[in-house]
Amino acid sequence: MRTQVGIIGAGPAGLLLSRLLALRGIDSVVLENRSREHIEARIRAGILEQHTVDTLTDAGLGDRLRRQGLEHRGIHLQYPGTRHTLDFPALCGRTVWVYGQTEVVKDLVAAQLDGGPPLLFDVSDVRPEDVDGDSPRIRFTAADGTPQALECDVIAGTDGFHGVSRPVVTAGTDGRRWERTYPYAWLGILADAAPATDELVYAWHPEGFALYSMRSPSVSRLYLQVDPSDSIDSWSDDRIWENLSRRLRLDGWDVSTGPVTEKSILPMRSFVSAPMRRGRLFLAGDAAHIVPPTGAKGLNLAVADVTLLATALTRLLREKRTDLVDAYSDTALRRVWRCTHFSWWMTSMLHRSGDDFDAQLQLSQLQRVCSSEAAARELAENYTGLPVE
Repeated sequence: MRTQVGIIGAGPAGLLLSRLLALRGIDSVVLENRSREHIEARIRAGILEQHTVDTLTDAGLGDRLRRQGLEHRGIHLQYPGTRHTLDFPALCGRTVWVYGQTEVVKDLVAAQLDGGPPLLFDVSDVRPEDVDGDSPRIRFTAADGTPQALECDVIAGTDGFHGVSRPVVTAGTDGRRWERTYPYAWLGILADAAPATDELVYAWHPEGFALYSMRSPSVSRLYLQVDPSDSIDSWSDDRIWENLSRRLRLDGWDVSTGPVTEKSILPMRSFVSAPMRRGRLFLAGDAAHIVPPTGAKGLNLAVADVTLLATALTRLLREKRTDLVDAYSDTALRRVWRCTHFSWWMTSMLHRSGDDFDAQLQLSQLQRVCSSEAAARELAENYTGLPVE
């Protein structure tokens, strides 16, 4: 097999990269070690920045997003007795959209299988080779058990934190990694309940953080701060609703309840690996960085990465110019660290540590954001997404 760009991983980063390259006349093959059903069922992020929406729309993937997605013009910040609305268009001229990553992946897979570049599911034993030369390859075993070799000009590693690509990069470079594990986790649920709020509610509460989000006019997505050691089995539906109601309640308002269709506990951490390149192997998305979900940056960072990478690879493969691929890691990491900082800041401001001194600092910061246009604008600009370089 032969292609210009071999892509390892069919998450949103790998699929969107393949789509962007195809629109520019660059061939690719996407390899995925899970089934189509698996990748289309994973519950992940749901907030799309303005740049992400624009990128998907320009790539011909915006029809269902515009029909079924929910445009949001701000968020509510809440602490006991107070709910304050941040108006994003007034503060920074941008909005965000609620449209689940699961739906983004479905749109990308459908486009890929409808005359797009090859997308191979259920592959195994994936190994990038000879990435320091001009003719790397990917060895893998096809779904039918046949050993294969995919000859490439370039390899993109979009296979997530546990994938095979990042270890190859770090093994051949003076790589560094930074990691922080937070002392709390999120218990997230999907519920068949019409949202009781027009915008997302980010709530600080003495018992811990809570977030009221949604996926559609009839489906709510809600989160509770819990201990990382908690078991989902210890959280009955009644206990979850009781805690959500207590942490989110405001005079004259309460959550709307309904059947819980999915629930899980998500550990929270920050992780950055640098560089994001070794020779002809480039990393993008969770293969290179992870952020806590408080700032809604994970999927959007992946889109920003592949937007840069698609342009850089097009320049390399069509014009034989290396300036953009040489700059790719440094350029991408500037945005990664900005988003990592914002995600850390949101997380630190809203999650109870158990220390009363920390709690007073958090309340002071929340009051500052709610009373200062400059502080509110800083949050709005970062939340809706900074321009891609």
